[in-house]
Amino acid sequence: MAPRPVPPARAAGATALAALLLTAGTACGSGSDKAPNAEVAQQSAARDRIGTLSVHSAQGPRSCTASVVRSPARNLLVTAAHCVQNQRVGLLDGLVFTPGYRNGYSPYGSWQVQSITVDPRWASDDDPDYDVAFVTVRPADGREVEDAVGGNPLGTGRGVGLAVSVTGYPNESDEPITCAVRTSSQSATQERFDCGGYTDGTSGSPWVTGDGAVVGVIGGLEEGGDTPGTSYSVAFDQRVADLYRRATT
Repeated sequence: MAPRPVPPARAAGATALAALLLTAGTACGSGSDKAPNAEVAQQSAARDRIGTLSVHSAQGPRSCTASVVRSPARNLLVTAAHCVQNQRVGLLDGLVFTPGYRNGYSPYGSWQVQSITVDPRWASDDDPDYDVAFVTVRPADGREVEDAVGGNPLGTGRGVGLAVSVTGYPNESDEPITCAVRTSSQSATQERFDCGGYTDGTSGSPWVTGDGAVVGVIGGLEEGGDTPGTSYSVAFDQRVADLYRRATT
C-alpha cells in the first residue's frame, strides 16, 4: 500500500481525538511471577531515537511510542499500526513525534507526522498479524529526524530467541522505561517477551538487538497485550521487509 498522507490537524474535535488516542496505546499481557520488571531508562544517544507520539505537541495527550529507523529520505519511524490507524477511529491526525522526551523536556524538538504506510490487511480489518506501521515525518527547523538523532537499521528474518532491549513511554510517566529480555515465539506470525511495566502508551516500543537493529515493536496480538507482564509483536519477517520497501519507494 502506498503511503497515505495525514491531513493537517483540525482544531474542531481535537478533544475527542485525544480521548480516543488515549485508548489506543495498550501494550502487554499477563506474565509469570519470575518475569523481571522494567526500570527507568537512562538517557543515551541510542535511546534518543525513541520518543513519544502525542497530539499536536510534546505536552499533548499521548498515544504511543515510536522510533527512528534508517531510510533513504532520513524521515522514517516505525511503530504499531494501531497507534496511527484503526477501524474505530480511522486515520489518526495531529500526531507529532518527540524523540528523547523526558520530564517535560524535548531536547531535539518535535516532528509532525506526514504519512503512514500500513499493510492492506491491517487497513481493511485490523488484522493483528499486520499490526506494524512505517510513518514519515516532516522536517523540523530544516532538519530530517534521522539527521538529528540517527536511526536504527531494520532487522527482519532473524527468528526468535534474540536478546533485546525494549524502551517505551507509559502514558502515566514522564520518563521512558526499559527492560533487557529475550524474545520467544507466540505463534508462526507473533513473538513475545516477558517483563512487567509495559502499560498504555508503550505500544510501538522498539525491540532493539545488541547491534542496534529493530526486530519488533510492541503490538500485534491484543494490540500488544492485555496486562503489563507479557508483550507481543508481529514477527519481523518478509511481510515487514516488504512493507518497509513500500514506505521507502
